[in-house]
Amino acid sequence: MSDPLRPGGPPPPSARTSGSSLLPDEPLPQRISRIFAWIAGAFILFGCGFLISLDVVTRTILRRGVIESFELSGYALAAAVGLGLAFTVTSKANIRVDIALDLVPRPVRRACDLLASFSLAVIALALAWYCWGTVSQSIAMNAKSVSTMQVPMVLPQGIWWVGLFWFAAMAVIVPIQAAIRLARGDVAGFDARIGSLRVDEEIEQAGVATTVAVEGGPP
Repeated sequence: MSDPLRPGGPPPPSARTSGSSLLPDEPLPQRISRIFAWIAGAFILFGCGFLISLDVVTRTILRRGVIESFELSGYALAAAVGLGLAFTVTSKANIRVDIALDLVPRPVRRACDLLASFSLAVIALALAWYCWGTVSQSIAMNAKSVSTMQVPMVLPQGIWWVGLFWFAAMAVIVPIQAAIRLARGDVAGFDARIGSLRVDEEIEQAGVATTVAVEGGPP
């Protein structure tokens, strides 16, 4: 595993995703965020898609539902959102209004990137704090859902809080990593952490193959 504070920053997206390994070479916090994103995808696929499909089939054949798909899919969706948020930080997938950044000098652009990242960290910490308040209240009250399933609310809320907690952790860690790289003069590493995505990076994230012209044109 590469040193997360190595000068030069992480390798480009094409290098990080090359090879047969499902987990690219990246720092441990970013790797945990990727695993959480996979778990979030599983919640959407099985906790929402599969259960709702099964409920539709059983209602068509048996004329009655056999599972509380509406309730369970709601829990799965909340868990997926919580667990997937950290990966949006590490992959810079959150929505940015950056149409004016290319018009300002680079130092101003980096200052805006830092301001945006630390602002996101404040919001993420607030979300994790208030989410824990909800979870602790459910624990104290032994709260259960009002449906026939009587699900202990601490279970879905706990998964939700774990995701938001890790989201807050990554929202704090990533701008600190970027600031350290900038202080060391590692501009490429700074941009790789919190800089706005360029067009070629967005193409790489989308998984679209690109041809790079080398010495006069494409091969």
